[in-house]
Amino acid sequence: MSLTSHVEELRKKHEALSEQVEEAQRSPGYDDLAIAKMKKQKLHLKEEISRLTAN
Repeated sequence: MSLTSHVEELRKKHEALSEQVEEAQRSPGYDDLAIAKMKKQKLHLKEEISRLTAN
């Protein structure tokens, strides 16, 4: 897998998680711990994307 395709895949995962977080936050009674976990995963993906694209 090339670096470009890997970064693109990470971006897709980040976007999907972003949508999941937004959906969860709109749902009454959704587990705050689960939302926090998804946000942490998003941050990790964002950091990885930044690390790979920094030149």
